[in-house]
Amino acid sequence: MIIGLTGGIASGKSTVSSMLKKRGYPIVDADIIARQVVEPGEVAYKKLVSVFGDDIVQEDLHINRKKLGSIIFKDNEKRKKLNNIVHPAVRAKMKLEVNEYIDKGYETVIMDIPLLIESNLTYMVDKILLVYVGEETQLKRLMERDQSNIEEAMERINAQMSMEEKKRFAHEIINNEGSLEETETQLEEILKKWHIN
Repeated sequence: MIIGLTGGIASGKSTVSSMLKKRGYPIVDADIIARQVVEPGEVAYKKLVSVFGDDIVQEDLHINRKKLGSIIFKDNEKRKKLNNIVHPAVRAKMKLEVNEYIDKGYETVIMDIPLLIESNLTYMVDKILLVYVGEETQLKRLMERDQSNIEEAMERINAQMSMEEKKRFAHEIINNEGSLEETETQLEEILKKWHIN
């Protein structure tokens, strides 16, 4: 079974991912892969440099993410170009990692994908596990985590699909408003329900 783990920004998805990892489940992490595919020498890296120019390359030859971000942030066309280069590379590497784990004999693989629903990647998983918190908690945690003000935090939250909307896609939901123990208990119950202990 391939489980898609997702949540909103500052919902505690990484915490649940760590809990699953401790239980021995292999994790395919979209964020890590997104960084790997743009490493110097990778195909996506070469495409980015040819499209966006040498300006985005730092002295150490890595991509200057801030510089690239500032180019695509205000320009939809350029953002589309970036996504058309990076997303297929990320999907291909995620598939490859999942298959490697299956070949090693794992029966359950966790795909940790923050934008699983927004990026229309639900077809890649059998079940969707959503880590949920209410907007008030999300806002408070995000401001604490990033030392940001309320406007900046709200802008980042509003840039994603709302948690309420994500609920419609989820097979199971972990309410992460409470203690770590409560989160752990909910996770246990879901794993039992899905027969993947």
